[in-house]
Amino acid sequence: MYAIIKTGGKQLKVEEGQTIYVEKLNANAGDKVTFDQVVFVGGEKTVIGTPVVEGASVEATVEKQGRAKKVVTYKYKPKKHSHTKQGHRQPYTKLVVNKINA
Repeated sequence: MYAIIKTGGKQLKVEEGQTIYVEKLNANAGDKVTFDQVVFVGGEKTVIGTPVVEGASVEATVEKQGRAKKVVTYKYKPKKHSHTKQGHRQPYTKLVVNKINA
């Protein structure tokens, strides 16, 4: 059984026991998180939401909070002696999916 959930402005396909990385959530390591916006549930019986599946949810446990690898942007304008270098590290939350309630 799998489900497609909405979180952080994105849609993710999840299965039980899977480890996923989502946009940062306000939760500590070991906390339980429930996602109510389930768009699709697949498996023996397929259910498509309009726009979400009624009564469906996905339960997950927060494994850790972290930051992704640095992404460097470098802008350069030739002959103008102009350049900018900027780095960015996107925060994330690592989750383990426990149960899909459909």
